[in-house]
Amino acid sequence: MRLALVAAIVLATSAGPAFAAEPAALAKGRSRYNAGDYEGAINAAAVARRLPGSADAAALVIARAHLELYRQRALPEDLATARETLRALHSVNLSPRDQVDLDIGLGQLLYLGEQFGAAAEMFETALARTAVLTVTDRRQLLDWWATALDREAQARSAERRPRAFERITTRMEEELRQDPSNPVANYWLAVGARGVGDPDRAWDVAVAAWVRSTLSPDTAMNLRADLDRLVGEALIQERARLRPPAEQQLAATMLRAEWELVKDQWK
Repeated sequence: MRLALVAAIVLATSAGPAFAAEPAALAKGRSRYNAGDYEGAINAAAVARRLPGSADAAALVIARAHLELYRQRALPEDLATARETLRALHSVNLSPRDQVDLDIGLGQLLYLGEQFGAAAEMFETALARTAVLTVTDRRQLLDWWATALDREAQARSAERRPRAFERITTRMEEELRQDPSNPVANYWLAVGARGVGDPDRAWDVAVAAWVRSTLSPDTAMNLRADLDRLVGEALIQERARLRPPAEQQLAATMLRAEWELVKDQWK
């Protein structure tokens, strides 16, 4: 598994017609957030929060910025501020895109509070409304969802764990039918197949994902690094263990050579 979550999903900007009349301070807050300047985003949005008609949208920027600061420095006060800010805002005053950002923020809050199953449910709600998101942001949200389910699965008993991976597998199969180049779906389908106890299919999915990675050159390097880690650290050993004990060491060596051949043939 990857050790870190994806980057922050960007906030809606003021470029579209839905935000044409919003205050400059709010637009500045969104821009600073998307640039990774979370302190600057909070300061700008704090000004917008005092202006008529923009208080709730500004509060959303502030809360999401505190969530990102918590990811960076792990200060409990950032998480507490984000929670109180999100609880206080009125969603009816938000644009449709901001309402999706609210769902994402609530999901991140639950995730960072280690309530992974609830976070996955919140992210799934946001995924159902992603017509307002860019392809990149939707993929990042899909990654958050799968990561939350993966973390939830690790906390379950062994017999209940496959259910979470069945959800991941089903979702990623559908995502790949819609977009074979989707790097998130390619990676998580392999993880899902492994999680339901089918390392042979996980291997086949990983090989197919390695080949399909070229369909999305901008993400190919990261996807291949994730796949190489999954195969090298998990799938080779797990497939080898399916053989009789006396054959496992040789099987692992052969599988490693097979994987290296795939990588060499599909550079």
